[in-house]
Order: sequence, then C-alpha cells, then structure tokens
Amino acid sequence: MDLKLLNDQGHSDLFSVSDDVFACNFNESLVHQVVIAFQANARLGNRAQKDRSEVRHSTKKPWKQKGTGRARAGMTSSPLWRGGGRIFPNSPEENFSQKINKKMYRSGMRSIISQIVREDRLIVVESFKLDSPKTKLAANKIKSLGLTSAMILVEEIDENIYLATRNLPHIAVTEPRYIDPLSLIHYKKILITKAAISQIEEMLG
Repeated sequence: MDLKLLNDQGHSDLFSVSDDVFACNFNESLVHQVVIAFQANARLGNRAQKDRSEVRHSTKKPWKQKGTGRARAGMTSSPLWRGGGRIFPNSPEENFSQKINKKMYRSGMRSIISQIVREDRLIVVESFKLDSPKTKLAANKIKSLGLTSAMILVEEIDENIYLATRNLPHIAVTEPRYIDPLSLIHYKKILITKAAISQIEEMLG
C-alpha cells in the first residue's frame, strides 16, 4: 500500500509500505489481550498483608472451651476475628505477569498499526531533525505539523531531539524498538520518519 510522505518543504509524495504490517485486519480480541498483558507485566507486587502468624495478638485463649454457649476460640489471631490475620494475604512477591507469545505480540502490534493507518492517525515524514536542543524550536516544528498529542518515532534519538522534546507535554519521542501497544493507542497521532518505517517493517514483518 502507499502512504503520504511529507518532505521538509511540506509537499507530499506517495511512499510504498508493506501490506503485511500496515494493512492487516483489526483483531480486537488479540489487541485486547496484548494490551492487558502489557499492563499486567508492568505491575509491581507492592501490596502486603499479614497472616495469623504475623498479626500482633495474645496467645491466651479468649474464654474457656465449654460452658459459655459461644463458639470455640483458640486465640484472637483467627481470620474469623476482627483484627485477625488474612487467610490468603497479598505479598510483595506477588507475580501479575502474563505470557504472550512473540507471534501473538507481533500480530497484535501489526493490527494496531494498521488500524492507526485506517483512522488517518499516522503521519510519515522524510526526517525529524533539530539544529539545536531548544524546546521552542521543537514546539514550533511540531505545531507546524498540526500536532497536539503525538508519539514521534525516529530511527535514532540524538541529543538535540532528546533535550528539546523532554519537557513538551503530550509529546513522546522514541525509537521503533521501544514502541509498545499502550502508547500507540494512547496518543492521538503517530509521527514517524521514513527510516523508522523500515525498522518497523523489519521488526514486525
């Protein structure tokens, strides 16, 4: 398929890309699975609860075994009691990760990228270079392209691009090898260079 390629003068030409990466059918269930797995794998086990051996309590029997009419009770750390330990407590070592096969992940990424193309959210440019590490220079360049929320994919992030764009809100600059499904869905537009497209085709093709 062909995509519009913007040069530095603002003129557009046609640029041929792989149908296998940029013209796939949208598989909603697979994309959902890939995104959920990505979020789960980024989750940390930071919850900690105490079981009955860890809570502060007395080992004295609350009342005698027989004759009170109440249920038998051995100690106040019982999970049935208020202030007692949890039966299955959460721990910091809890693992939330989900396994996604490489073939499934690549297929899901191709599906997301193809949908971005169909929704006209992909902008292809010849290159994205900055002469100096000035935030104002980067902001003007991005504004000239009509972007407010965008992920910028370049073949290689140099010092000028990194320093000029790191303080811009709603703008993220990265290389194709670091793209993830959540970011592709989150940003309204994806600005990508011609060289970065070749890298994506090599990765996902």
